[in-house]
Amino acid sequence: MAAFAQSAPCWVDVQLPDLEAGKRFYGELFGWTFRAGDGPYADALSDGALVAALAAKQDGRMPTAWGVYFATDDIAGTVARVREHGGQVITDPVRAGRSGVLAQAADPGGAVFGLWQAGERKGFQKQNEPGSFCWTEVYTRQKDRVDAFYEEVFGFRSVGIDDAGTGGPGTAESGVDFRMWSPAGTEPGPDTAVGGRSVITDAFPAEMPSYFLSYFAVADCDASAETVKRLGGRVSEPPFDIPYGRMAVLQDDQGAVFALLQPPVS
Repeated sequence: MAAFAQSAPCWVDVQLPDLEAGKRFYGELFGWTFRAGDGPYADALSDGALVAALAAKQDGRMPTAWGVYFATDDIAGTVARVREHGGQVITDPVRAGRSGVLAQAADPGGAVFGLWQAGERKGFQKQNEPGSFCWTEVYTRQKDRVDAFYEEVFGFRSVGIDDAGTGGPGTAESGVDFRMWSPAGTEPGPDTAVGGRSVITDAFPAEMPSYFLSYFAVADCDASAETVKRLGGRVSEPPFDIPYGRMAVLQDDQGAVFALLQPPVS
């Protein structure tokens, strides 16, 4: 498995109160199978390929949420840049056996993300296919500080809707304040984008924190949304069409928020 481009999303996991219930939910929704990891942690596989992990929360104060990790070949240097540019380091780099080194941080708006310096485990073995990760974006109220942060810390080159002609997967219509991130060394735009930044507007409760929303590709967004409801989850935004296909925002049966994206028929 090839290494991930510097600063590209390379892994996602979810912290859940009930790990076994999470296996049942995502196993039926995405067809995932699971194998035991270290401690209360289960690797999720799609057709035998690593796509995500489920973890039992060790502290009830932790959020029930999906987290995304960005690849780095110098985790100490990335952590230093997080501090230098107004972010917060939540967990200093810690070695995960021979798999790699991880850290957790928050941007200046408070959105939490992970960092991963690969050892034997590079990250996703499958993505952008049904049942696997395909996109992530941060929702924030401090767009100017956050835009500068990700450009300085990760080297992202970004373009907005007006520059690129359209938004990312999370953009339902024109006029939405949205920027797409492309890795350093690439021409920024939809063809190279690995994630994006959206804005938490006044339409949302004031207490809503900044957060990352991660997307999973599916073959049929409408059918998958119905499956979420049948399994006890909730549909926050019913399926709707966007330039990149058809998407929906949902919660699993324990409250973790995620999105689905059905790519357009080519």
